[in-house]
Amino acid sequence: MPKQNGKKGAQGAVLRRVLVYLKPHLPYLALSLLLSLVAVALTLYVPILVGRAIDCIVGPGEVDFAALVPILTTIAVCVLLTAAAQWVQNVLNNRVTYDTVRDIRRDAFAHIQHLPLSYLDAHPTGDVVSRMISDVDTFADGLLMGFTQLFSGVMTILGTLIFMLTLSPAITLVVVLITPLSLFVANFIASRTYTMFRLQTKTRGEQTALIDEAIGEQKLVQAFGHEAQTLADFDEVNERLRECSLRATFFSSLTNPCTRFVNAIVYAGVGLTGALSAVSGTLTVGGLSSFLSYANQYTKPFNEISGVITELQNALACAGRIFELIDEPEQTPDPVPAEALHQVRGEVALEHVYFSFTPERKLIEDFSLRVAPGQRVAIVGPTGCGKTTLINLLMRFYDVNSGEIRVDGHETRAVTRGELRANIGMVLQDTWLSSGTIRDNIAMGKPDATDEEIIAAAKAAHAHSFIRRLPEGYATMLSESGGQLSQGQKQLLCIARVMLCLPPMLILDEATSSIDTRTEMKIQSAFATMMQGRTSFIVAHRLSTIQSADVILVMRDGRVIEQGTHEELLARGGFYHDLYESQFAQ
Repeated sequence: MPKQNGKKGAQGAVLRRVLVYLKPHLPYLALSLLLSLVAVALTLYVPILVGRAIDCIVGPGEVDFAALVPILTTIAVCVLLTAAAQWVQNVLNNRVTYDTVRDIRRDAFAHIQHLPLSYLDAHPTGDVVSRMISDVDTFADGLLMGFTQLFSGVMTILGTLIFMLTLSPAITLVVVLITPLSLFVANFIASRTYTMFRLQTKTRGEQTALIDEAIGEQKLVQAFGHEAQTLADFDEVNERLRECSLRATFFSSLTNPCTRFVNAIVYAGVGLTGALSAVSGTLTVGGLSSFLSYANQYTKPFNEISGVITELQNALACAGRIFELIDEPEQTPDPVPAEALHQVRGEVALEHVYFSFTPERKLIEDFSLRVAPGQRVAIVGPTGCGKTTLINLLMRFYDVNSGEIRVDGHETRAVTRGELRANIGMVLQDTWLSSGTIRDNIAMGKPDATDEEIIAAAKAAHAHSFIRRLPEGYATMLSESGGQLSQGQKQLLCIARVMLCLPPMLILDEATSSIDTRTEMKIQSAFATMMQGRTSFIVAHRLSTIQSADVILVMRDGRVIEQGTHEELLARGGFYHDLYESQFAQ
């Protein structure tokens, strides 16, 4: 029982969150409810008119046309008004639904921009995308069905009871006594489908993540002959999705036939008692016809509402996953007020820094370093020693567990991330391009740059020659994957991006890893010019690229074990000497 209460509590919490998003649209909801009331009232008035019309037909050749024609005219007007009210109601419901979905998507995407990288590192991209797209779409479908059918269904039930009471309280009592059975059946099934739909959406997120990973790394999959294993992994998650989808759909589909069975009992009860009343003379034939029509209209909303409840269960399960994303803790907020960085010189100090991704696995421990303005610092060491992690700490993609990092005497956590990163140019081993033109990609850090500035940056990065050979030059459209460009060309664009901004500090993390040797020599020359007077951190595996650095840090297991110039470290004959010999030994 506590477990069931927990599920209901979770549903209630999700529903309250949905109502918060609906609050700005209350005027439209109120108008929709009013139109629903009008449409239901007119729809329920028609059976009364039909009954009166039937009573005007006494027998063959005995039709009261004088009374019948006005009744038929009134029926036609009621039908037209009902259609107009329902059309406007649908327009309002669609507006409320998709405005709400827009707001939820906007909040979710805005929240992702402020999530710590630790969350994005720990959760598959495909699952996050599934929550943003598939789950929100499913939620929209359920919400729209709720607006279009739930309001009118409830109003129809209440209105029908009122009209039936005016015709025959005794027969209405029969209907009311059987109604709880239909409600019990619908609630019994619906309360057990929420968990199943939640499992379905979770499994769909796993499948989306797998598909996103497999398609994004298709070259790697084919290069290593991993197609069979990838297919097996997909078949496994696809089969689980099939099973949980079938289970959820099966149980939810029981609602409609079960409530239809109960409704058939209601209709039969009304028909039997109504026929007896007509025979005894307490109810006219037209009145019986109206009552049977009301009985049918009374039971129909229960079928619709049962379907709405099923869709709402699915919608709430999807909404729960979206709100889980929105509720994820944001990265540590920037301080208010924040210290300002003016005319950054590039003095960097790390004092007794400790950092690890997980408490049980130590990475960087008691790390201290002082870098003078304009100094070029190279960081080398084996894979996993903490080189890139150190760069992430400098950029505040992660915050230190303890210790301090200072820039020009300012603790980095005392300034805003935006201001800190605006003073650091970064070129990574992994290239990143956005959908847009080559010009847009180069000008990402300086959107107001002129064409002359962009071309000058591209020339400095030795990218101008290949850009000029493209059919549309700098106006060539690129996809996020870079499309027709090679890995080396994409990296040259990323280098040109930094060349354009020229911030006071630079971070080059394997910046020339995908470039041929001849072009690399030109880039190194451009880097040497660019780094003049700028504090630079260079992460490299190829030791030939960092021999001119002012100081080389040799890292191992999160600690600096050697420090000095290239010649000093070679003369020392330590770990750096062994690394150098491993690359350049005859």
